[in-house]
Amino acid sequence: MSSIRTHLELAGWPSPGAVLALLKPITWFPPMWAYACGAIAVGSYIDGRLLQVLLGILLAGPLLCGTSQAVNDWFDRDVDAINEPHRVIPSGRVPGQWGLRIAIGMSCLSLAVASLLGSLVLLAAVLGLALAWGYSAPPFRFKQNGWIGNGVVGLSYETLPWLTAAAAILGSTPSWQLTLIALLYGIGAHGILTLNDFKAIKGDRELGIMTLPVQHGALPAAIIACLVMALPQAAILALLFAWSAPYHAFAVSALLTLQIICMVRFVRDPVRYAVWYSAIGVALYVSGMMVSAFALRAMTAPFAMQL
Repeated sequence: MSSIRTHLELAGWPSPGAVLALLKPITWFPPMWAYACGAIAVGSYIDGRLLQVLLGILLAGPLLCGTSQAVNDWFDRDVDAINEPHRVIPSGRVPGQWGLRIAIGMSCLSLAVASLLGSLVLLAAVLGLALAWGYSAPPFRFKQNGWIGNGVVGLSYETLPWLTAAAAILGSTPSWQLTLIALLYGIGAHGILTLNDFKAIKGDRELGIMTLPVQHGALPAAIIACLVMALPQAAILALLFAWSAPYHAFAVSALLTLQIICMVRFVRDPVRYAVWYSAIGVALYVSGMMVSAFALRAMTAPFAMQL
């Protein structure tokens, strides 16, 4: 394996390990989980479409999310050369223009796979790619502002996969109930993205990247992140009660209560506890997503009317 890598590097090609590192598999989980939630939410309609669902999960994670990571690293290569020179592009493990080539190639592959799943999925993939490139690439570069950038990622990583999975299985627009739940979880994900910004406040301030901690300070940003995560979940549990799904609502309520307990510690020292809270709070958050998906599945018959 090492000899293959050496030959590739001598030929000016990145090694498979370097390409995988560029695509950051650890980031694939949120959109894959959201796609699974969307599929489960309309589970009574699946009827032997497991292969289609698995292909959609592949599209949401390794392909579209992997593409977004390659795009982001390519357009951040100069900044990373200063702050994180060990990354694969500034370190030379992905040499020359290969970062851009991989981003473009992954975009094309994503569209090809999306086309196999129907026009609705293809349209969603086009939108997802537009947001991914707009997040990192000029002239838009949404990531320069924490309010805009985190919102774009939250909707791309959570809401869009939810709706795409449901639309792919149904062959039509999902119910307004499912759409509302998916939108609320996407909004809440804005707070999750803010948690990642506390580790680089000094560098972001120097580089003019206006994350919420840079704009408002660590403590106010922490409070904002907690509220943005908690309020949509509170709305969701209220909706579940209203839709006669009390057991699911109680489960979401319990998960939210545990998050709030963790939030108290996080707010006391946001910079110190951001990573800790991200690990615990996000796990509780996405667990609530799955509970809500099963609630929607149970309510499929009463809410069968499509938009």
